[in-house]
Amino acid sequence: MRGVSLRFGFAGLTLAATVTGLASGDLAAQTPNGRARARDLGVAPGIFKTGANNAITDVSGVLVGQTTVTDGDSVHTGITAIRAHGGNQYLDRVPAAVHVGNAFGKLVGSTQVKELGELETPILLTCTLCVWKAADAMVEWMIAQPGMERVGSLNPVVGETNDGGLNAIRSRPIRPEHVRAALDGAKSGPVAEGSVGAGAGTQAFGWKGGIGTSSRTVKQGTDTWTVGVLVQSNYGGKLVIDGVPVWKELAPARGRGAGAADGSCMIVVATDAPLDAKNLQRLAARAIFALARTGSTYSNGSGDFAIAFSTHPSQRVTGAAGPQARTAIPTDGVSGLFEAVLDATEEAVDNSLLKATDVTSGNRTIQAIPIDPLRALLKKYGRGVQ
Repeated sequence: MRGVSLRFGFAGLTLAATVTGLASGDLAAQTPNGRARARDLGVAPGIFKTGANNAITDVSGVLVGQTTVTDGDSVHTGITAIRAHGGNQYLDRVPAAVHVGNAFGKLVGSTQVKELGELETPILLTCTLCVWKAADAMVEWMIAQPGMERVGSLNPVVGETNDGGLNAIRSRPIRPEHVRAALDGAKSGPVAEGSVGAGAGTQAFGWKGGIGTSSRTVKQGTDTWTVGVLVQSNYGGKLVIDGVPVWKELAPARGRGAGAADGSCMIVVATDAPLDAKNLQRLAARAIFALARTGSTYSNGSGDFAIAFSTHPSQRVTGAAGPQARTAIPTDGVSGLFEAVLDATEEAVDNSLLKATDVTSGNRTIQAIPIDPLRALLKKYGRGVQ
């Protein structure tokens, strides 16, 4: 699906919403000239290979849809939707777990996920004051699906970061139409990154942050498993890329500053490996640990959450009566997956910064990290493309 512009008028405010459908072949139109992914600069953390698109959608069945909501230079926000599969997730649930690095933020629905080890809706990412509006819209979307006529309880899962520096957040601009567009438009294949969807107004390390994604494949015996990560970067500290202390030599002209640390990071981890909720929680923890590689200082005001789920058919929770046989990877067989999620999270954060574009709100512009000076800096330290 090509990018589609939608306009919604309400309460005297007109919002222009750009829906990025994320089907294969669409990214050329969505990628600004001069921007690059980490691997274009020779930054490739770890030893494992990536999936075909180096994205969370490399995990079989996973779909991503995004709605970018803008209004002049005051509103920059959106919705990023991650679906574990194309079916009804309430009727065909996947195992899931949450790891909280610092609970200075909101992950609606996390308590039930932690209690039951199940994910019964897609995952939505958005801005701080729009969490409840997004959750309500997803509930309406879910209960309208076939087979949901008698459902009287639902646990929507919605995470956020605060994009108030570039977004008129008090206007709470997310509408049901935006949520439905992201959910209905979710696709497999390449994923748009940078200043799109829930990353439209975010900042990271003083630079423009956004949505980033990456994946890894892990061979274990005769099996090959895929781990995919998607991040909404809006946090800080002292930026490090591929071990290079970028913060020392390349600082933003404006913004929160190279040493600013408050903000948040939402991380979604998907895998097709047969993991139960216990090991998914351990996998999610490694995603939080990976932020240290990027220079995060895990400040008091940084809400860092990771939610991980498995799409493996043997781990599904359905409405079938009686016990369900499940075969999961044992705890001593998950180290390769742990390493993969560390590497994929690091690269996803890098991609969120590298694919972002400058965004202006009022008289304030948050710059995207400049590619050519960064390439030169990587070369100085013996990294990147030589």
